[in-house]
Amino acid sequence: METSQAPPVHLVTGANAGIGKETARGLAATGATMIFLCRSEERARAAMDEIAADTGNDDLHLVLCDLSRQAEIRAAAEEITERFDRLDVLVNNAGVYLTDFVLTVDQLEKTWAVNHLGYFLLTHLLLDLLKASAPARIVNVASDAHRDASINFDNLNGEQGYNWYNAYGQSKLANILFTRELARRLEGTGVTANAMHPGVVASEIWNRNGDWVSWVVRLFTPFFRSPEKGAETAVYLATSPEVAGVSGRYFKDCREKRPAKAAQDETVAQRLWEVSAAQVGDVTPLTP
Repeated sequence: METSQAPPVHLVTGANAGIGKETARGLAATGATMIFLCRSEERARAAMDEIAADTGNDDLHLVLCDLSRQAEIRAAAEEITERFDRLDVLVNNAGVYLTDFVLTVDQLEKTWAVNHLGYFLLTHLLLDLLKASAPARIVNVASDAHRDASINFDNLNGEQGYNWYNAYGQSKLANILFTRELARRLEGTGVTANAMHPGVVASEIWNRNGDWVSWVVRLFTPFFRSPEKGAETAVYLATSPEVAGVSGRYFKDCREKRPAKAAQDETVAQRLWEVSAAQVGDVTPLTP
C-alpha cells in the first residue's frame, strides 16, 4: 500500500481536461499527492505529464473509471483504498451535458448518472478513508444552472420526456442538495462538504455532442472565463484555511453565495438522498 503522511492526498475526478485539469494543476502546485480519476488513459497521461512538468510535482497517480458505470466506480474506490492509506480532499468535478437521451449500462439517464449519482456513489465509497484522514474536505462542482431547476422525482430517468437543459440543471441542483445533506450527516466527523459554481467556463464539456448547442457555445467562447479561472474556487475550497470547518455551503468566486430556494429545501434533500441510495444500491447508510 502506498502511504502518505505528508504531503496530503487529493483526488480530482475528470482531471484530464477543463476545470478538472486546472484544479489538479492548482492542487499539484501545493505539493500534494494527486490522484487523477479519469475515463481516458491517453488523455489523463498527457495531462499528468504536462502538470508534472509545469509544477515540478511528479507524485501523480492515475485511477481509470467511467463514472457512468457504477461497477467501475466501485472498482475505482476499491483500488484507491488499497493503494492509499489516506484521502484528504475529494473534488467531484467530472460531468456531462447531453442533448440526446442516453441510457447507461445501469439503465439510468446518463446526465443524472454521471453528474449526480457519480458524485453520490464515489463519495459514499470513499467516506471511511476521508473520515480516517480528518480533517478532510469534499468539494462538489455544481453550477448556477441549478437556479432554473427542480427535482422531478417522477421523471428522474427522463423517459417521460427528455430536455437537455432541464436534465443538466436538475443534476446541478442535486449536487447542492446532496452537499447540504451530506454536510448535515457528516457533522462531528471532521469531514466538510461544500459546493461551488465555477462560472461559465470554456470547457470541453460543451464540445462533445457536435450539435447546435456546441456550435453556439463555440461562438461565445471568447466571452467565457478560462478553465484556470473556473478552477480557482475549487482549489480555494480544497486548501484555504479560511474555510477550514466550513461545511454545507455554496461558493462562487471564492465567496459564499446563497443558492436558489429549491437548493435549500431540507425535505427534498432528504428524499433525494433516499432515492439516490436506492438507485446506486448497496451503500452503507450515513445516518444523521
